[in-house]
Amino acid sequence: MGRLAGAVALGAATFGALTAAEAQQAAGPPAVGIIDAVKRPVTESNEFLGRIEATNRVNVVARVTAFLEKRNFVEGAEVKTGDMLYELERGPFEADLESKKAQVAQLQATLVNAKLTTGRAKALLGGPAGQQSTYDAALANEQSLEAQVQAAQAQVDLSKINLDYTQIRSPIDGKIGRTAVTEGNVVSPSSGVLTTIVSQDPMYVTFPVSVREALVLRDRYATQGGFNAVVIRVRLPDGKLYDQVGQLNFVNNTIAQNTDTITLRGTIPNPVLPRLSAEDGTVRQLTDNEFVTVLLEGVQPVEVVAIPRSAVLSDQQGDYVFVLGADNKAEQRRIVLGQSTATIAAVTSGLSVGEKVIAEGMQRVRPGQPVAPGPASSLIQSSLKETAENTDSRRGSGAIGPKPAGTSP
Repeated sequence: MGRLAGAVALGAATFGALTAAEAQQAAGPPAVGIIDAVKRPVTESNEFLGRIEATNRVNVVARVTAFLEKRNFVEGAEVKTGDMLYELERGPFEADLESKKAQVAQLQATLVNAKLTTGRAKALLGGPAGQQSTYDAALANEQSLEAQVQAAQAQVDLSKINLDYTQIRSPIDGKIGRTAVTEGNVVSPSSGVLTTIVSQDPMYVTFPVSVREALVLRDRYATQGGFNAVVIRVRLPDGKLYDQVGQLNFVNNTIAQNTDTITLRGTIPNPVLPRLSAEDGTVRQLTDNEFVTVLLEGVQPVEVVAIPRSAVLSDQQGDYVFVLGADNKAEQRRIVLGQSTATIAAVTSGLSVGEKVIAEGMQRVRPGQPVAPGPASSLIQSSLKETAENTDSRRGSGAIGPKPAGTSP
């Protein structure tokens, strides 16, 4: 009876296995969406952490000691070159200037008399009453008075300069900060910074790059035009891409020893935002010392073997795709990715142009398994085509390139 029960159980299990196999065979191979690996233009992009810096920065200080009578600017507003910022007490400086002018006038009158005396002494030299020593003394006195007049005139000029210093004007165009001193206080050169002005348009973008990556960038772009082969784009702290494009123009001449990075710098426009600006002030997108993400992009896209990003799978050994092989069997293919975007995966090795890549239905596919191929969905094909046709809109919209390098500057 035991042997009979075992035989019945084995027969039931065999029948169940055959039934499952027949059901799987009846279901047929899994349906997958196929797309051809083709050449596509991809913009090379590297991402770094950087800061916005003003191209000009002026710390306004007092040049003379005087009472502060009036402040003529609105804190946080933009000022122009020559705008009056502070007015200091002018009375003592005006009185000093008039005193110095009087000294010049007095010395000039004395000089006129000395010149007459010298002329008479010179005329007497031809007669019996003339003496050479008298003429020499008169000439020396005249020359001494001329020097005194020049010194007094220099004091007049100095007094004029000090009087002008009582009107503190803006030396640059830019945005002014808060004032450190209010009306009624005495200011002097030792009072420190009264306020700070930073220029607004254009702005600097500075970012550190590791030496290793800097060498890669140099080899990539040196023969393509150097600074002109790349552009700078900025992603703001809120994640939005800034709509202005900058130009790289400087590489530092030394490497930071503590971080092993070298600083790069570019300029980027910072125009006024009319829809946000009001009568009491202008609004711009970039601010001095703002922390941003810098995208260093190649001007000309490069042609790469491209497939949809959704077709790439990963495991512990790296990235791979499934391609359609002989007899419609799926083949696993190890690949190496290069500069990629959110929709396109750029393949540097492991895949050739024209190979048929499985872009949909990969979850049910196993290596060597027969599949039922068909064209990929219109969504996959249109996204790949749209990305190829509109390179500019692709730039910076979530490029999947190297992770941010360097440290916070």
